[in-house]
Amino acid sequence: MTDKPENGIDRRDLIVASLAAVGAVTALAASADPATAQGLAAPSAGAAAGKPQGTVYTGEVIQGKKVVSALDVNDLEPGKKHLLYFQGAQMRTGQYWYVSVTVARGAKPGKRVVLTSGVHGDEMSSVHAVMTVMNQLDPAQMSGTVMAVTDISRPAMLVMQRKWPNASRSIDLVDLNREWPGNENGTAPSRHAALVFNRLLRPNADAAIDFHTGTTGFEVSAFNIASMDVPEVKAMADLYPVGQILDMPKRAYPTTLHNALLAAGIPAICPEVGAARVLDLPMIALFVEGTMNVLKQHGIITGPMGRTGKDVRVFVGRGAVPVAATQGGFVEHLVKLNDKVEAGQKIAIQRNSFGEVVAEYASSVTGEISGLRTDVMSEPGDNLAFILFEKPVPDGDETYQE
Repeated sequence: MTDKPENGIDRRDLIVASLAAVGAVTALAASADPATAQGLAAPSAGAAAGKPQGTVYTGEVIQGKKVVSALDVNDLEPGKKHLLYFQGAQMRTGQYWYVSVTVARGAKPGKRVVLTSGVHGDEMSSVHAVMTVMNQLDPAQMSGTVMAVTDISRPAMLVMQRKWPNASRSIDLVDLNREWPGNENGTAPSRHAALVFNRLLRPNADAAIDFHTGTTGFEVSAFNIASMDVPEVKAMADLYPVGQILDMPKRAYPTTLHNALLAAGIPAICPEVGAARVLDLPMIALFVEGTMNVLKQHGIITGPMGRTGKDVRVFVGRGAVPVAATQGGFVEHLVKLNDKVEAGQKIAIQRNSFGEVVAEYASSVTGEISGLRTDVMSEPGDNLAFILFEKPVPDGDETYQE
């Protein structure tokens, strides 16, 4: 949305001009870079291009861990794990939202892989998957670096909800995974995304894996979202022993983290690890195994490959369509995750408070079930299911389920 009316005058320009009339000092304060105003150096041209510009320590120590406002993993001592906090956007009280960062810096040089989770605050299995991978790494035996960020959307995680609570213009819940690569002069969530992207993730990644789960009230199967037309991306996705892949074009949903990384030239995929708010340990193990395969593929760790997509039946969907409720009431699914369905097949029924059937729902495509609503009650417009299918639909008809 723009603040510029039809007459071409920008309201912000009028404000700055008015302040300038009051005094030069006031005008300077009004036009200051918000990133600088919160104690951070403005990004250099190198940072904007995704190149490491050196680690900046703020001087703070939280629970024994140093705080950085910018990170170059090459500045860290090789052969060790490093636990840091990254300084993100400011709160209304002036304190910062800090992000937990674990860096396993190998004893030898090599590729750098970034693992992220916690972009949504209710996704626990994704966090546990990243923690499990990091706990298996021995930097003394590694070549290259693995950096893990487990709680990117800290305010959402505090209340274990999907979205970032924000009151910049009105009380709102912001999906941080629609904000990337962010704006350092934007609202708090957008600024936080930009700081994390520009000063932490992009400068330290040769490849990236952004872990997610379904959202509260909606469970998904084990699958990866990947742009399979990008060879490096396809190579990563094929290394996971999971049964579904959503082949997402690079142009689709550019404001998700993995696609923003891909647009910056960093091969990235998005694993989806089951239901929100719980730990699905068997499913987590599949994604840990696949991620360790990716690290082996990049030469960061050694050892035989685990199971890959070659060891399981993998359904590659070229699109995903939702089945949305048309009525309010109690929903009963007639299918399970990963079930094959045919176009026209009934997949759910809905009853009112008297037990009368008020709606029946069918698949519009032939494909596989990749997501199901777990909240039994539903109102009109709620997504009841997502279905992967092989043939892409016309632009605008498919919905990203992450």
